[in-house]
Amino acid sequence: MALSNSQYDAIMREYGRRQMDNQHALEARKAEVYRKLPRVRSLEAEMAERSVACARRLLEGDSEALALLRSDLAALKEEKARLIRQAGYPDDYLELHYRCPDCRDTGLVDGRKCHCFLQAQMKLLYAQSNLERVLDRECFANQSFDCYDDEELLPQLGITNRAYMKRVTANCRRFVEDFGKSHENLLFTGSTGVGKTFLTNCIAGELMKKGHSVIYLSATDLFEVFSKNKFENGDEENMQEMYRFILECELLIIDDLGTELNNSFTSSQLFYCINERMGRERSTIISTNLSLAGIRDSYTDRVASRIMSGYAIIPLYGRDLRLKTI
Repeated sequence: MALSNSQYDAIMREYGRRQMDNQHALEARKAEVYRKLPRVRSLEAEMAERSVACARRLLEGDSEALALLRSDLAALKEEKARLIRQAGYPDDYLELHYRCPDCRDTGLVDGRKCHCFLQAQMKLLYAQSNLERVLDRECFANQSFDCYDDEELLPQLGITNRAYMKRVTANCRRFVEDFGKSHENLLFTGSTGVGKTFLTNCIAGELMKKGHSVIYLSATDLFEVFSKNKFENGDEENMQEMYRFILECELLIIDDLGTELNNSFTSSQLFYCINERMGRERSTIISTNLSLAGIRDSYTDRVASRIMSGYAIIPLYGRDLRLKTI
């Protein structure tokens, strides 16, 4: 999931546009304040003049000039702040405002890609891999319950599968509405074709529209990233960034857990991933054909225990819906 040079340049051009927009917005706010409060403009001019005068005095050897300047500027800044507050403006009204305060809309923090850059990277890659089209198609608005049986009662629940899926969908919508307030994790279990991936797509699409950072990976792709990050040196920076974002993104979706080649490495990495994300209060959704007993047998007791203690477990029932449409 590394970016090409053209993709990287496209994201950086967007940051350049943000910085210009930020500057234009600041100039507009300044013009507004100067019209209403001419004294603010004169205070800023006076601060600039005194700073220049101080620089001259320092060059001439006046060692007390800097202390005097600090005292003068403090008084002028306080008067300026008081005028702005009295006019009903927030304290930072005449400062640059950023969409991402962490990187100040540069895309970088201490030389590393900011979380907002990684989010833009995933959004671009999703768009160019056609995943966004899938999410537009597989959404709550397009969901139909007609394909679910409404006659036979599920012995586990005493209601029909259609009634149960309406309840599950309501819970998924609630997950989206409460996202960011609570840090829930979901595990969808059930056989092939019962709607697990459709529901995760519905959730992912809604949260991406709201601007949340979402990574959607099959279990095979997830463990490939982990493996490359640990054992391969090629494109090391991109792998490390991807690995970091998997742990830090607001929502990680692991699709089809259990279809990957399983070994001690995948078990240890799965535990680390879900445990680390829970510690960081980051939500995770897992879909799998495995039962809880199957998860325990495939990934060890501690993985199953962590999931059972930290995830809402949502079993899905019925036959393969894709076969019903044939």
